[in-house]
Amino acid sequence: MAADESSSTSKVQKSFAVDNVALKAKPSRWHTKEFYFYYVCFCIVVPYMFYVAYNLSTESHPNYPLYAPLLSKGWMFGRQVDDSDSQYGQFRENIPKILPLVLIHLLLNAANRQFKFVASQIRFTLLTSMAVLFIFHGSSSIKYLTIISMSFAIGRLAAGTKWNPLLTWTFNLLVLFLNEHYSGYRFADMFGPTFEWLDAYEGVQARWHVLFNFAMLRLVSFNMDYYWACNSKKESVKDHDELDNEPRLSDKDRITTPLKNLDQDYGYLNFLAYILYTPLLLCGPIITYNDFISQFQFPSKNITKRFVVLYAIRLVIVILVMELTLHFLYVVAISKSKAWDGASPLEMSMIGYFNLVIIWMKLLIPWRFFRCWALADGLWVEENMVRCMSNNFSAQRFWKSWHRTFNRWITRYIYIPLGGTKYMAYNIWIVFTFVALWHDIELKLLAWGWLICLFLLPEIIASSLYSERKFGDKPYYRFVCGLGAVANILMMMIANLVGFAVGVDGVKEMLTKIFGTANGLSFLASVTVCLSIAVQIMFEIRESEKRRGDPKWKM
Repeated sequence: MAADESSSTSKVQKSFAVDNVALKAKPSRWHTKEFYFYYVCFCIVVPYMFYVAYNLSTESHPNYPLYAPLLSKGWMFGRQVDDSDSQYGQFRENIPKILPLVLIHLLLNAANRQFKFVASQIRFTLLTSMAVLFIFHGSSSIKYLTIISMSFAIGRLAAGTKWNPLLTWTFNLLVLFLNEHYSGYRFADMFGPTFEWLDAYEGVQARWHVLFNFAMLRLVSFNMDYYWACNSKKESVKDHDELDNEPRLSDKDRITTPLKNLDQDYGYLNFLAYILYTPLLLCGPIITYNDFISQFQFPSKNITKRFVVLYAIRLVIVILVMELTLHFLYVVAISKSKAWDGASPLEMSMIGYFNLVIIWMKLLIPWRFFRCWALADGLWVEENMVRCMSNNFSAQRFWKSWHRTFNRWITRYIYIPLGGTKYMAYNIWIVFTFVALWHDIELKLLAWGWLICLFLLPEIIASSLYSERKFGDKPYYRFVCGLGAVANILMMMIANLVGFAVGVDGVKEMLTKIFGTANGLSFLASVTVCLSIAVQIMFEIRESEKRRGDPKWKM
């Protein structure tokens, strides 16, 4: 997917070619008897999985009346649509409303680049962003601007002292809790009935505090980038200046190299332009402050008209695939209404699995939509989902390719400052506790975060003891790894089902049916065989990527 985009230069390709030699990329297995057997299994098992989920979604099914009230009128093949996921349902409903805004925003910014109504493009972008902020959040924009200005003041006043990261994190975590506790605050509650009229104008997106979590990431990014810039050596800032003048900053350099002018580049107007940038305002993808300002000074060369057009076409195709899924597989409605009475272990598993597929797509689509908007506006941001959900076997690699920009943000601002790989077994607990609370302050999400940590530990330990460098030449190595990967997949599915799909009750029901009956145990055995075959396919996909020098093989 998008990982191909970031490896377009010959320099990167050469470096990966060297890696391939060192790692002894193995010969292709695609045309072996073993893999022909796997292809036959795929052709039988995958269609049958869809059939099971579809059968649960027919009007003739006994549980249909239990979840039917959650369905809506559809537009494909006379079917109803499962629009019961409020998060994606809201986005789906608002696409026709957002598209005119996208076009107006892009046309205005393009016109300013051409005719220079405002000399500085970043200042013009700030003007359009402020207007959109008030359209989206109405009078709540005052609260929004107040909070982000307070965070800016903390960063600038504390500057390069240890107080900066301490106060920045304390303030922003406190804001997350207060936003949730007071439901975004009300003027009438804070200042009395006299100001109740302000609460009447809430804007298009009234629940501003729900999406403020993404702004919080940008607030931390600005303060920490400024903190590191204040503490960086003068030589490194000078190097940045020299690179700028050429200019030949790589994508990685843009993130890590401090901007050259502390007062101007880290000023309040630039800060506002970054926090309020319209295409990334609501849900990202996430870009660091250094990267954002650097690209306004020297635009990325990765963006071409052809690339943006093809990316937009891919986005439309994914939306249509999602529509087909929601019209034929009602698994979200089934899980929300807990309409799984009498379901077999296989049926319960398919409800859970396709729920996870829909979660993957419902996140992929908005992130691609807003990334496409940013790309069309000339700002390069990374792809959030770089690999299909069903093409993951490693818990560690899974998190590198799921919400990738958030993963990179966590690595830069939490994981590395806590000691990185040196203390991985310990700092992952802090990382995933933050990730869980950042998503929402709920007990089930804390359980999800801690389950992820628990399930990561066996892979971390096994990887260190049974590494490819030591055992990779053994003929049995990939099959032993395959069994470990199957365990990984099952654990990742359980954790994500608890946090984002059927919840604790649904997972309990599913596990009881699997481990509590002879039918369930035989089903588990067949699942293990099927997943083992799928894992061998995944291994070979990574080997193919390695052979052609694609850096995506590491994900």
